[in-house]
Amino acid sequence: MQIHRVLTLTLLAVTASCGDAPRHAPLPDGTVALAFGDSVTYGTGASRGEDYPSRLAAVTGWDVVNAGIPGDTASAAIGRIEEALASARPAVVIIELGGNDFLRRRSAADVKEDLRAMIAAVRAAGALPLLVSVPELSVLGAVTGRLGDSGIYAELADEEDVLLIENVFARVLSDADLRADRIHPNAAGYRVIAERIAEELAEAGLLRLVRY
Repeated sequence: MQIHRVLTLTLLAVTASCGDAPRHAPLPDGTVALAFGDSVTYGTGASRGEDYPSRLAAVTGWDVVNAGIPGDTASAAIGRIEEALASARPAVVIIELGGNDFLRRRSAADVKEDLRAMIAAVRAAGALPLLVSVPELSVLGAVTGRLGDSGIYAELADEEDVLLIENVFARVLSDADLRADRIHPNAAGYRVIAERIAEELAEAGLLRLVRY
């Protein structure tokens, strides 16, 4: 199973480099990526080093800076993104925000515009934005284990032509074996998120090889 996965991901990277032109050129080892988000980026629910940015660094060979703050919202994060960008000077920025806004019943439309502002800031800094879909607030979904992504992420990715990681956060939180609680993954869940992001990076041509 593990060998099959390595071969599959290697094939993804090769495919992204052949045939149809990749959307992006491969980035080398040591590339700085900024993981910008809330407690899910920080790694709440798992031990140190088991957060998804640490896992992603291991499978990509990149230097992934963890800029996750527990409890952060999209509205508040706008105020710190420029400082984070100036400090890390990343080539890639992975944005994972919105969950706490939804819990506070903020308008999805307002969250979408906050995320759009962050994407603009990332591009102004000369970095490539990557967006992670967050599940929409659903009591029924949380109880039944059938969460789904908020539609604003796919809409925004299409409107802004941004790489989107979808159907992974919701899937992880829908699986009791992959979550620490109703809103946070466990170590296994963070590994799944990191692997899914790596797959998307390979498909987009940004990675030649994913390491496991």
